This record gives sequence, C-alpha cells and structure tokens, in this order.
Amino acid sequence: MDDWVKAAETLFGITLTPDRQEQFRVYEALLLDWNSRINLTAVRDAEGIRIKHFLDSLSCAPVLGDMNGKSLIDIGTGAGFPGIPLRIFYPEMKLTLVDSVGKKADFCRLVCDTLHLKNVTVLKDRSEELGANRETREKFDAATARAVAVMPVLCEYLLPLVKPGGIMLAQKGESAPEEVKSAETAIRKLGGGEPSLTEVTLPGVEGSRYLVKIPKIKPTPAGYPRRTGLPLKKPIS
Repeated sequence: MDDWVKAAETLFGITLTPDRQEQFRVYEALLLDWNSRINLTAVRDAEGIRIKHFLDSLSCAPVLGDMNGKSLIDIGTGAGFPGIPLRIFYPEMKLTLVDSVGKKADFCRLVCDTLHLKNVTVLKDRSEELGANRETREKFDAATARAVAVMPVLCEYLLPLVKPGGIMLAQKGESAPEEVKSAETAIRKLGGGEPSLTEVTLPGVEGSRYLVKIPKIKPTPAGYPRRTGLPLKKPIS
C-alpha cells in the first residue's frame, strides 16, 4: 500500500498515520470480498481501489479544507466514496452517507462499524427527499458526490442540503468545464455562488479530472429540490 500513501502526500499534502493506513487496508479487504459477490463498484483490483477510490476520494481534502468538527453529506456514495476515506482522514468530521441501493448502504454500515468510525449516519434514501426534509435541508457544511449526474441535476441534489456559507463539491471528468457552463442557471436559482474548478491528476489514470466547488451564498428557495425524479427528467435550464 506504500505507493498510493506516498502519492497522497506528494500530490495532496496528505499524511496518513499508520493507524489510518490500517483502516484503509481493512476497508480494501472488505471491498474486495464484497465485490467478489456483489457488484459494488466496477473497480475490482487492489491497485485500482487504492488509486481510483482511495486516492481519488482524498483528492477532495485540499479543496474542502479542514473538515474536523464540521458536517459532510455524501450523495450516491456507493461503496462509500468519497465520504468514508474523508472520514478516516478527518476523525472529528460528522458524516452522512446516502445511497438509494440497500446493499450499498449495508456495505457502508459494515465498513463504518468494522472501522469503529463514530459520528457516521448511513441512509438508504434519495437526495430529493432529504433536501425537502426540514431535519436535513440546509444542515450540512459540505455536500459531495462522484459520478452521480450532470451538473444541473447535481446542483439540485446537493445545494438544498448545504447551509449558507457551506459548499458543494462535485467530482467530475473532462466534461466538467462545459457542465459548469450548462449549470449556471441552476446554480443561481438554488443559492449557489461562483464555481471554481481544480484539476486533479491521479497516477496512471488517463484523462482530465476536476473538482467543482460551488459556495452556498444564500438559502435555496422553497420548491427546490423538486419531487423525486423530476430533476433528472427536467434539469433546470
């Protein structure tokens, strides 16, 4: 595991202590085991998990800033990315993991229980429902998502969950600059501010990758997010 750990320090300034490295080792073993029986992710080899999941998730840390003592909600988390790696790195962060697929939510619970991660909630739910729920609407310092939807849709999933003064962070591929342009109206309507893009390079991974950071500068108007399924069918334009 040494190479990816060194890459985390070189590329992102992240130092993983031996105990955190052990948590990632256990996480990797659980993911390899479950993936042999259940389709959690398309990445099925140890090296791929370390680079395309662990390192990719930790690339968010420099853009998010210190999340200790703050709250983060990870929408469409799948097997826990980027939420769980970030929670390992930030031991005092309060994390909420959300996925609509029960088996993926179950896996996330197993990982968090096995690693004894405190202040973690795992929900089998939809972002539209959470964004309309007074207990979760505008309650988080940050909301993240990776490969969930195009930007106009993703903004409607994430921004209603973020409190004013917080941020949404989307992990995107090479289409990110064009997607951000297409999301200008959605960002404005939903209370977002000026987006910023950070390009990310991962060892041995071809193609451009970006972190899209959007500040939440004012409350999301009532009526957003719209009912479940509608943001995807009719993105804000």
